[in-house]
Amino acid sequence: MDIFQKAKEAIDSADYLVITAGAGMGVDSGLPDFRGVEGFWRAYPFAKKLGIRFEELANPIWFEKKPHMAWAFYGHRLNLYRKTTPHIGFKILLDSAKSKNDYFVITSNVDGQFQKAGFSKEKIDEIHGSIHYLQCQDYYCKSGIWSAKDVEIEIDLENFIAKEPLPTCPLCNKIARPNILMFGDLAWKGERERAQRANLEIFLQQLEGKKLTIIEIGAGKAVPTIRYISEDLAKEFDGTLIRINPRDYDAPAGAISIPFGAKEAIEKIFLEK
Repeated sequence: MDIFQKAKEAIDSADYLVITAGAGMGVDSGLPDFRGVEGFWRAYPFAKKLGIRFEELANPIWFEKKPHMAWAFYGHRLNLYRKTTPHIGFKILLDSAKSKNDYFVITSNVDGQFQKAGFSKEKIDEIHGSIHYLQCQDYYCKSGIWSAKDVEIEIDLENFIAKEPLPTCPLCNKIARPNILMFGDLAWKGERERAQRANLEIFLQQLEGKKLTIIEIGAGKAVPTIRYISEDLAKEFDGTLIRINPRDYDAPAGAISIPFGAKEAIEKIFLEK
């Protein structure tokens, strides 16, 4: 039996489905995954010119030091995610998830693509937050978290700076920032994600004695949080882990490893006879 048939049987026989996803899930929709410094610099040549790596730029300090540059980076990503259409693999997964007793999505992606593809917002835990929500850069400000739906960011691409007006806090008028957990971030307001995690905990209470399959897609080793979550769930609930990754496909004993990209692997599992 080949790996795709094994994966299909594990999914078909499951009572519950958990989908865990990293940046590789969005690559087939045309989104960059920032894998390695060269990958990041290909997506953002201005950063290469400045010699700034992703983990250095994705830091809240820039909203204080250089807010126009910070919002050029995050504004460009916000615009990109808004206009991106999720690839067909999202719909295939959603159809399968809906056929189960219940499902849940756990993702480190901040792009909102699962919601755009039709997954219930009540069944998603965005562990690093979402670019579609904002907060004040001041952690102690009482403004909370608000939607970015009315925010439009215009960018001077040649100089890679965001044009005025920049988003500001409605309470204290300081520069706002995305509600995303960044590197070296002590000011992220995690209330929204904690509410999502509470939904996840309620979901997990159903799993005792049931058949669980975890489909992990595009979660690499650079920030391995999603991989750890997948492995822990499989161990705790005696579930089957399917790891889909074209590069970092090594997996624990008993898991099903599929060394393909997200869209191709999903199509081969669900659509090929």
